[in-house]
Amino acid sequence: MDPGAPQRSNSHLVLIPSYNPGPRVFAAVRGALEEWSPVWVVIDGSTDQSTEGLLAMAAAEAGLRVLVLPHNRGKGAAVLFGLCEAQAQGFTHALTMDSDGQHPVERIRPFIQASLVNASAMVLGVPVFDSSAPGLRVKGRRISNWWANLETLWSGIQDSLYGFRVYPIDALISVMRHQPWMRRFDFDVEAVVRLSWRGVRPVNLPAPVRYFRPEDGGVSHFKYWRDNVLLTWMHFRLFWGFVGRLPLLLGRRLRRRDP
Repeated sequence: MDPGAPQRSNSHLVLIPSYNPGPRVFAAVRGALEEWSPVWVVIDGSTDQSTEGLLAMAAAEAGLRVLVLPHNRGKGAAVLFGLCEAQAQGFTHALTMDSDGQHPVERIRPFIQASLVNASAMVLGVPVFDSSAPGLRVKGRRISNWWANLETLWSGIQDSLYGFRVYPIDALISVMRHQPWMRRFDFDVEAVVRLSWRGVRPVNLPAPVRYFRPEDGGVSHFKYWRDNVLLTWMHFRLFWGFVGRLPLLLGRRLRRRDP
């Protein structure tokens, strides 16, 4: 195999939810295509000019498929739509990444390789921040990570918010179909907590993340108060779910300690 050619797979695909991502989306998708095939982009009701550009890319790239949702539904809903389409075509795993260029395309192959070795696990990115990372965002995620670890009884989730990760498709679809939440910004955290409750083991791998300034083409849809209220409500729900599952989680943890 040509080491410079994208690796092709019938089991694992790269899935990129995209909502008004700005101009960096094209470099992000091209970078993913250089590493892996297929790459699917789910356009979540974008109103910028990215839809036309991505559809034109898909017409010229055999490894790229673009799915278009007419209205914005939220990240989790866009991922679920893509997962259901992928499941119908026989794929078993999906690596999710953001469309704004923050995530490291060069880590696609190592993450999917880890998933091939640990097919029943979820492979989670652990962000390696550089000087571009906003201090408030870095500190705030520590709170969410602490709650996620409490809610899973410290099952090994090193970062609950970083969206660069590989999911087993069947397990995640099953989780999402049985409850109405995790369709928007709450998706990333709730996905790993609920999958952990189902016994899906985390495999943690480091992955750099870069934040771009607006003048460099960076786009952020994070709204501090709105999204923190959403996360607070999410952790309230998850905590009570954790309380109900505590005997199961304690038993699982004790079994792991048995020689």
